Amino acid sequence: MGSALDIGELLSDITFPTVGSGTVSVPEAPSGRAAQKDLFAVQKRKSWDKTHEARCDFTYKLALTRRSDVDFVSIWKKSIYGRTLTDIKGDPAMVEFFASNMAPVISETLGYHLASGSWAMCTSPKRRHKVKNFATLISERIAAALGIPFYEDVALCHTKQRVNATFELNVLPREANIIVFDDFVTTGQTMAAMKRLLVSARKNCVFYSAINNKL
Repeated sequence: MGSALDIGELLSDITFPTVGSGTVSVPEAPSGRAAQKDLFAVQKRKSWDKTHEARCDFTYKLALTRRSDVDFVSIWKKSIYGRTLTDIKGDPAMVEFFASNMAPVISETLGYHLASGSWAMCTSPKRRHKVKNFATLISERIAAALGIPFYEDVALCHTKQRVNATFELNVLPREANIIVFDDFVTTGQTMAAMKRLLVSARKNCVFYSAINNKL
């Protein structure tokens, strides 16, 4: 078991990758959905209008955000236009797309710490799935790209609520330093619950999300 990492020192050492703004090449939505509306159609709406589902246009917006007492790094942000989050999570091609964009960011932000430390990766608990969900599939691929173990079902959640969720430890990783990945972060409550669980088990944690689900 490796030594624990001073996360405060790590955050102060983070150098964000030098990547220009702009959109990335996004896999097209699967065919055979002629009855649906064009997912890329421009729809003007107010940002607080909850009658329309959240979307993402995959414009690169690397950011370090603090929410619900958790600092997390994200690479995209919720947008007014683009593919809906439901459609994104339902497209198998997006798993590799997320992983291939996220893995280099984790590698570059952690830098030499990743090579010299004792690291593992996990994700948030499944709530509506008994099999591997979107975040789990992405996390597996990221961990493989980084050459570190991935632990599935580190935490269990017996309710579907995201706010004030209480998680139960199911599998405790052997490694001292844990990368916690979630596909979308809105309130940060899920990551906060994971933080409480893992820190209480004497693990150091860093948090990443693909999409910051707030405008």
